[in-house]
Amino acid sequence: MITILRLGHRKDRDKRASMHVALVARALGADGIIISGEPDDELLQRIATVGQKWGGKFKAEYTASYRTALKKFSGKKVHLTMYGMPLQDVAPKVASEKNLMFVVGSEKVPREVYEMCDYNIAVTNQPHSEIAALALTMRECCGTRIYSQRFPKGKLRILPSEKGKNVEKI
Repeated sequence: MITILRLGHRKDRDKRASMHVALVARALGADGIIISGEPDDELLQRIATVGQKWGGKFKAEYTASYRTALKKFSGKKVHLTMYGMPLQDVAPKVASEKNLMFVVGSEKVPREVYEMCDYNIAVTNQPHSEIAALALTMRECCGTRIYSQRFPKGKLRILPSEKGKNVEKI
């Protein structure tokens, strides 16, 4: 199981970034996303629409409290931050875990998140995109899971093509 916890979503400011976090998580094999911050039913609906079109079992939900989501989660919690330990040093440990929650920030992340997580991982120790950090971390820590992911019940499927777009209606 791979779950994403998106911290501090701000409806007007983060709608595209939070959607992209969900898209990356879904495409790379996560089972779902929990969004904390401002409630945003439109975001949850847009994520659901992607699943309806492209298939899969990716779930999106809102939580009023990231603390509760972190406390309730029974696996290893992995916070993505530029202040953490280098990804390449920690990835082998994380890769061996079966139940993971990747914590992706938005606004300034409270200190307690660092303390509540089992790992604080840095893709780089420079300012960077949380979306890129999620993609790189999932690739390093969940690589074999990513490529075995299947998306049943979709209405569309992309057929690989060297040039152009080849989308098949199912």
